[in-house]
Amino acid sequence: QVNESAPFKKPESPYGSTKQVCEKILEDAATEKFRIISLRYFNPIGAHPSALIGELPIGVPNNLVPYVTQTAAGIREKLLVFGNDYDTTDGSCVRDFIHVRDVATAHVKAIEYLNNRKETSLFDAFNLGTGIGVSVLELVKKFIEVTGVTINHSIGPRRPGDVVKVYADPKKINTAFGWRTQYDLGQSLLHAWQWEKKLRGI
Repeated sequence: QVNESAPFKKPESPYGSTKQVCEKILEDAATEKFRIISLRYFNPIGAHPSALIGELPIGVPNNLVPYVTQTAAGIREKLLVFGNDYDTTDGSCVRDFIHVRDVATAHVKAIEYLNNRKETSLFDAFNLGTGIGVSVLELVKKFIEVTGVTINHSIGPRRPGDVVKVYADPKKINTAFGWRTQYDLGQSLLHAWQWEKKLRGI
């Protein structure tokens, strides 16, 4: 579980490196009388409960949940789980998956927080996650449970750059913003599937 005081480690990927660099630029900019909140996303998933808004990756999805829903819809032949020999409960990597609506409400709370602060220069960073670690295989199992749709999946080799286990400590954002997540993993996956079905006319 990662909190905001954890020191930056050397990034495992270019993607992780860009996150660190961008936050450092924002922190430096705040010294010039900017008021900045950095929300450190963990893994946003899901869709609007109405199924009117959702995620539509271009080409092959890079994120887990769109790959899961596209496999369930028959667009992808099979989900490949990268490794099952990590030091976790079932051997697959662990992440913190947060519903996109909870992400959206956190943004509103961040603006309210800034509006209530009096400083002319401000920088603060907050973890934006649930605080619950979920493995890739647990997520697949939960998807099958809440949708009743079987996912064709198999185990492949580890993927270079994958961190074994990372999930948020959300205490700071919970306290400062008075914010809590409202959606659990099952709801997030069900909403993602409802969006996929609407998109594909299933």
